Amino acid sequence: MNEILKKCVLFRNFSDEEIAKTLKNINTKVASYLKDQVIALEGDQCTSIGVVLEGSIEIQKNYASGKSITIDRLIEGNIFGEVIIFSEMHRYPSTVMSVSNTRILFISKEEVVTLCITNTHILNNFMGLLSNKILMLNKKIKNLSYQTIRQKVSSYLLEEYQNQKKTMITLNLKRKEMADHLGIPRPSLSRELIHMQDEGLIEFDGNVVKILDLERLEFEL
Repeated sequence: MNEILKKCVLFRNFSDEEIAKTLKNINTKVASYLKDQVIALEGDQCTSIGVVLEGSIEIQKNYASGKSITIDRLIEGNIFGEVIIFSEMHRYPSTVMSVSNTRILFISKEEVVTLCITNTHILNNFMGLLSNKILMLNKKIKNLSYQTIRQKVSSYLLEEYQNQKKTMITLNLKRKEMADHLGIPRPSLSRELIHMQDEGLIEFDGNVVKILDLERLEFEL
């Protein structure tokens, strides 16, 4: 478990001994879930943060019509619930589902507070986690401000270019997940990628995209 927790931002730069000592001093709970099992329903109370120890989960927004949109996918070492537990609402705004057989480490709000009070490294890591979440939300708001599908796709590809620092980028999202992330229909996303390839802006093969004309891509915004 320690090797997975080292991937978790909360325990960044911790040794095995430090992780073991930290967990020994607090009460935690490890729960297992089968594939496609609900971890938390929209509206459920959130009293703990969860760390994915094994498998992967999805944050989904489900509608009465039966439509479901994947907001985010989390893998080993990722955290969820860190913002909700300290909000006035403290209820899940979306449904959390296991994508595969999954194990989750839960740390209650009270224990998180204790960790932050007693360990400045965890406090700094937790504040950094919240700050990054705010920046990510700002990016999503910026993306929503774009009027056209071309602008949304261009913005996303440029962000990945900046993150990966190369024009040959590997997308971490599947096509449907990317469409959900951008708030556009999947067929529209596929058509736009084909149009951009035909116009010489990009080339793509599966989840690998090569930016051919960075200047023109930036001009699209």
